[in-house]
Amino acid sequence: MSRILAIAEQRDGALKRISQEVVTAARQVADGIGGEVDVVVVGAAGIGAAAKALGNYGADRVLAVEHEALGAYSPESYTKAIADQVQAGDYFAVLFPATAVGRDLAPRVAARLDVPLASEATALEIEGEELVIRRPVYAGKAFVDLTLDAAPRIVSVRANIFRAHESPREATVETVAAEPQPSKARVREVHAGAGDKPDVAEATVVVAGGRGLKDPENWKILEDLADALGDGVALGASRAVVDAGWRPHAEQVGQTGKVVSPQLYFAVALSGAIQHLAGMRTATTIVAVNKDPDAPIFKVADYGIVGDAFEVIPRLADEIRNARG
Repeated sequence: MSRILAIAEQRDGALKRISQEVVTAARQVADGIGGEVDVVVVGAAGIGAAAKALGNYGADRVLAVEHEALGAYSPESYTKAIADQVQAGDYFAVLFPATAVGRDLAPRVAARLDVPLASEATALEIEGEELVIRRPVYAGKAFVDLTLDAAPRIVSVRANIFRAHESPREATVETVAAEPQPSKARVREVHAGAGDKPDVAEATVVVAGGRGLKDPENWKILEDLADALGDGVALGASRAVVDAGWRPHAEQVGQTGKVVSPQLYFAVALSGAIQHLAGMRTATTIVAVNKDPDAPIFKVADYGIVGDAFEVIPRLADEIRNARG
């Protein structure tokens, strides 16, 4: 029976939400070929117990590569651990999350296995005996469908595209002995970002602003809108805003920042430069607010409001609060 391998991601012993999405995508592909889904998760002792919950999203088996030295990401150790499991499993395809870690790890594993990699997949379909992978090209202006001429097919999937869907199974958990590899770098400490907002790359709703807000102090109107929208909303910013020092780099959306695919994206006082569009074009619904009716952002927006952000956004936040009671 053909098998699909999904790579789960953890941080501080807890699975990241995108792990559920990757397993959902793997289940979709496995159902198309009549196969099963294995999951590999690398981390400190006990991570396998947390990963067992991925059975709710279609995992048949969890392979937990555990060692106290693997609690934090180590490129050399994680690459060997995953490549070893791939080689031992004879998989049809291996799916990685297209996160900061996944974008570093997937090409390393592909290089070790000497197979090609398709990155940032937004759709996966089985046609005959082939896996057809859709991914954005030309900074998101177009999409291409492709197949890989080697096995296993290594693919990274974009966050917030394959919505986590429950397909309950009683996943078995197998613990795999790990051998940490010598590393040229090691994590000494991790500084968490301030505040309780989610990472912009993983949020289901993003409120982003550009230089049209004129001053960093004016970001308060975006914060108020985010609060009105409720939990799970992240703030985003254009490169110009980050370069000006108004907002932290962790919030930058675009070709040189983070690629996001939320269900809802507010583009406030953003002109819509191609570099920014490359990072958010695949959002499910885009709402643009700009006083320039010819701003490029309106060409990709599902809803556009031509008006002054300082008038529109506070009123919009009030209306949302009233609608939510």
